[in-house]
Amino acid sequence: MDRIIELDSVELYNDMVGLETLHPLVTVADLRKATKRTESGVQWNYGLYAVFLKLYKSCDIKYGRRNYDYQDGTIVCFAPGQTVTVTNVNDEVTQPVIGLLFHPDLIHGTSLGTQMRRYTFFSYAVSEALHLSEQEREIIIGCMNNIGVELEHAIDKHSRSLIVNNIELLLNYCMRFYERQFITRGNETHDTLARFERLLDEYFDGGMPEQSGLPTVKYFADKVCLSPNYFGDMVKKETGRTPQEHIQEKVIERAKEMMLGTDDTVSRIAYSLGFQYPQHFSRLFKKRVGCTPNEYRMQGM
Repeated sequence: MDRIIELDSVELYNDMVGLETLHPLVTVADLRKATKRTESGVQWNYGLYAVFLKLYKSCDIKYGRRNYDYQDGTIVCFAPGQTVTVTNVNDEVTQPVIGLLFHPDLIHGTSLGTQMRRYTFFSYAVSEALHLSEQEREIIIGCMNNIGVELEHAIDKHSRSLIVNNIELLLNYCMRFYERQFITRGNETHDTLARFERLLDEYFDGGMPEQSGLPTVKYFADKVCLSPNYFGDMVKKETGRTPQEHIQEKVIERAKEMMLGTDDTVSRIAYSLGFQYPQHFSRLFKKRVGCTPNEYRMQGM
């Protein structure tokens, strides 16, 4: 069994790679200066947030059973609770990687701490690394350098806010660059959206709602081999609506057809669409259509 490391402190990470710890809660780890080689095949259980910029490929990263899309000039991010296995592809001590790692305690009580849910890319998984242009890579390196400079400075009353503000700036750039990636990979995005629509129709045509209930975003994300967050962000960026909104639209579209094309009761229609309770269906229908299912049926007569 691979060795398991509970990566719950900045100091532990720095000790593993042979770098100095300048702050107990945050580090900019330039692995080009590492003095210790990390073990290959080790499983890291993250208790930290981490953003790794790889300048060129030197190791393989697995998240679960699949490899990351992690080649030249890419970024991958991890959050507390995630498990990662890293396999070195050479015997070098140093690695062409710059990492920002910070403990959740660093951002508790800050504006960044309340906004971390915005950065959904921390939960991206298989084949979802951020590929950077040369200019984008220099921007990310600049942000990390600014944090590093602040870590070199003697700690004073401004240190924490300046470090956190620079981390937030870096994460905002990552968000911008991911949105650019959704656009530049347009063919892949369009193919995924088309498949999503087909899967929606197949789910309802095949009688799945009565067996399994309303479909979830995770169900469709798994079908297209993406993490729910990456899938959700891709759909929202391309269409302006979340996958959940697309699912609800399909439910209402089917409900309208059944209300006017059959004599089924509202309860029967609700169950056939995957609702456990008819009142939940009626509530959603009125919210989206502006009237109750029965009122809609009467208007169509």
